[in-house]
Amino acid sequence: MTEPGSGAWPPAPIRTERLVLRVSEARDRASFIDLFASPEVGTYIGGARPRGDLERAMPEVPGRRPGLFVIDLDGAMIGMITLDPRTADRPGHVRPEAGESELGYLFLPEVWGRGYAAEACAAALDWFTAALPGEPVVLSTQSANDRAMRLAAKLGFIEVERFEEYGAEQWFGVWSSLTPSRSSRPGAGCGG
Repeated sequence: MTEPGSGAWPPAPIRTERLVLRVSEARDRASFIDLFASPEVGTYIGGARPRGDLERAMPEVPGRRPGLFVIDLDGAMIGMITLDPRTADRPGHVRPEAGESELGYLFLPEVWGRGYAAEACAAALDWFTAALPGEPVVLSTQSANDRAMRLAAKLGFIEVERFEEYGAEQWFGVWSSLTPSRSSRPGAGCGG
């Protein structure tokens, strides 16, 4: 797979109705620490990390790399989205050679339930479609994560398989720009 946005990273900020998807800045460091130290955020991703460890290890400008968008609401980071190659050693692929782009996201618990995840993920998928037309995007989440399962369906991800990883059943789905997502229909609401 080609790196998302090869030759075009970082992209110009992406603006939605309420959000801005942008590259990371030094002012985002505290929010990155809050994300990774949150017990609620860590529920389905292996648990919260100790705040002290994060304070020591987090770079001055965290997350500054191709494929990572900071989600900004009114000038403050509320979450992040990643589009990274899925490594061949992990279960779940839609191509024999692997390397599909995998959508990942984390949002601060205080903004859950307001539709920001759906709005931001739909914008990231639209950007990805323009950067790499026709390329599939995959998503994997614990099948016990009801919020993530609802968001996957809302965005138009289609289940490919389920498998055991990290000691839990994982749901694995694929999204393609060739099949329009439900979130891009006029009048479609946001969730998550």
